[in-house]
Amino acid sequence: MKLQLVATCLFGLEHLLGEEIDALGYERISTIDGRVTFLGDEQAVALSNVFLRYAERVLIKVGSFEARSFTELFDGTYELPWDNFIGKLDAFPVKGHSIKSDLHSIPDCQAIIKKAIVKKLSSIYGITLFPEERVKYQIEFFILNNEATLMIDTSGMPLHKRGYRKESNDAPIRETLAAAIAKTSRPREEVLLWDPMCGSGTIAIEAAMLMNNIAPGKSRGFAAESFPFIKRSLWADAREEAIEGEIKSGFEVFASDIDHACIELTKKNAKLAGVSDTVTSFVCNALDIEAPGRRATIVTNPPYGERLMSISDVEQLYRKMGKHFRSLEPWQAYIITSHKGFETFYGRRADKVRKLYNGMIPCYLYQFFKNQKK
Repeated sequence: MKLQLVATCLFGLEHLLGEEIDALGYERISTIDGRVTFLGDEQAVALSNVFLRYAERVLIKVGSFEARSFTELFDGTYELPWDNFIGKLDAFPVKGHSIKSDLHSIPDCQAIIKKAIVKKLSSIYGITLFPEERVKYQIEFFILNNEATLMIDTSGMPLHKRGYRKESNDAPIRETLAAAIAKTSRPREEVLLWDPMCGSGTIAIEAAMLMNNIAPGKSRGFAAESFPFIKRSLWADAREEAIEGEIKSGFEVFASDIDHACIELTKKNAKLAGVSDTVTSFVCNALDIEAPGRRATIVTNPPYGERLMSISDVEQLYRKMGKHFRSLEPWQAYIITSHKGFETFYGRRADKVRKLYNGMIPCYLYQFFKNQKK
């Protein structure tokens, strides 16, 4: 079956996600903020869920149409081929978003779309009451600039939930964002990657998984595994391909933190992720780290002053970080924070700044890769 698939992502990760889709061999159709649409088939549903490192969800696009009124929303929804996917005993709840559109009431949009799907399926199956007790097809709508796109979620739990982080600290970074930051830091086997404020170890673990070519979704389940039109063998094949593709690189990661509990948590998570032999975890103050006689890159997610520490305490920490991390040059540093004045307190202008989102929090990845020492 030819399908249009939509991979969603955090804002700012579209380029990395598009490259992943290209690497899987699928043709991209379009890219907008937070989503990439591409062509695929049933196998693509399995492969993209298992292998996409920067995606939040993979959805099947059922169709798009203009919807400036509830009548247009109903009629457009009714015309779509819902019976290609949903059986008469299946569940089909509806949720979604509307941005910059005339139809801005989410509950009303949900009700209209649900009503239209029921009417369409009723005309096909000859029933008026749907028990919705078998396979669950989560319908998602996205209305942007009065264009409605209706989709079916294939992922279930968001893809950033890899399965290894059963517990986390108070201010965890999302796994997909951590993977993107690690990738942006240009990890190499000959260069140590060090997160000196590792928290629950997410950046370190994602870097290790990336360099050992460990597929992010190989150890978790997906909603579409219950879809009857996708053969179970495709999921088994995708996981087998993931396992066969793993490598044992010479890459090494240090994950340190001042908090003993964080280190214990990092060790536990690294073991669950299968990278405990790549990630070395230990207690250490970030302001006391020392060069181990080799090239290294600092990649870290310090407190922002939003959930951990006060703003004044965070700004003082940034001053101390800047002074100490600069003393380690020619080490490079990649630091993400939501604090717009970070460079002022750090004491150096970043060589490059990239805007990203940690969940709903707008952040900036400050990249220091040019040696300032004379």
